[in-house]
Amino acid sequence: MNTALPLLAIALAYLIGSLSFAVIVSRVMGLNDPRSYGSGNPGATNVLRSGNKKAAILTLLLDAIKGAVPVLLVRGLETPMGWGPDLAAWAGLAAFIGHLWPVFFKFKGGKGVATAAGVLLALEPGLGVLTLLTWLAIAYTTRYSSLAAIMAALSVPLYQMLIWGASATSLALVPMCLLLVWRHEGNIRKLFAGEESKIGQKASGAAPAAPAQPPSHHAQYMQHKKTHSRHSHPHKGKH
Repeated sequence: MNTALPLLAIALAYLIGSLSFAVIVSRVMGLNDPRSYGSGNPGATNVLRSGNKKAAILTLLLDAIKGAVPVLLVRGLETPMGWGPDLAAWAGLAAFIGHLWPVFFKFKGGKGVATAAGVLLALEPGLGVLTLLTWLAIAYTTRYSSLAAIMAALSVPLYQMLIWGASATSLALVPMCLLLVWRHEGNIRKLFAGEESKIGQKASGAAPAAPAQPPSHHAQYMQHKKTHSRHSHPHKGKH
């Protein structure tokens, strides 16, 4: 098998993953850069702290889609190209790494929760659904997105081994889950310190700066009167 094409597929998956939709959506919708407020993480949860639910939902969906697309594309080409079934998993890992270290955004990316969900749903829908249900259950009861993400990530290898068994896919899933937990290292410290933000909690500096307000009609009138008075008595006080 030609190794150049699989490597090209993995490289393209990384480039797709490098599209930081939290930043892109925020720019298009006139919001502040999500890296400048809250947790500083360019992800859907931090975008939600801007108070704009539409932007957060768009970010969540697009980040998940960019994880699923490379997997589905490689799966569609497996038979005609003669690729093994594990290449799709490595493409998913590449997209996930692209989200963490995006080449288009100075290698400063997010934590990869939504992208990992997209990868899992495309690779093994049952595993993806189980992981999402785990995240939802923990997020609903604790209101901590980070804790839900960490517990859901740790559950993925367990679900994979107990239900689907060990496979070549597991070799790509394990590092993805470990990287996701590692990216939450700061959140883990905040959780233990009781300083972690909860879902929906608005962060200071998240809203776009308010435009400067024009002077009131009264202020304009007083300024005009003052200017007119100076022009009407140019030599006043110089007798």
